[in-house]
Amino acid sequence: QIKLVESGGGLVQPGGSLRLSCTVPGNIFRLSTMGWYRQAPGGGRELVAEITKDGTPDYSDSVKGRATISRDNAKTTVYLQMNSLKPEDTAVYFCNMQRPGVYKYWGQGTQVTVSS
Repeated sequence: QIKLVESGGGLVQPGGSLRLSCTVPGNIFRLSTMGWYRQAPGGGRELVAEITKDGTPDYSDSVKGRATISRDNAKTTVYLQMNSLKPEDTAVYFCNMQRPGVYKYWGQGTQVTVSS
């Protein structure tokens, strides 16, 4: 079983910033599309951003212009930088690693709360 280790969540004021990190052991990271999803209370899990193994990013409309996803293959870590945070960004954020049709793994989730 592959364990994805997330960090960086917490309480942030509206308009603030944070950076989430997700580290994956081993070379499987380099072969994988990495993504961040979130799930708000009472809601479903939705894609926030993802980045292919070649470094091509994609963002949901809800965070476009406010979020940057990046990856460091040497550190086998993916990052999500989020700026101008809004209360509606409050959710549990999950790291995802996948090769479509081959495997999909999830992290345990990290809470992000945007509140004054």
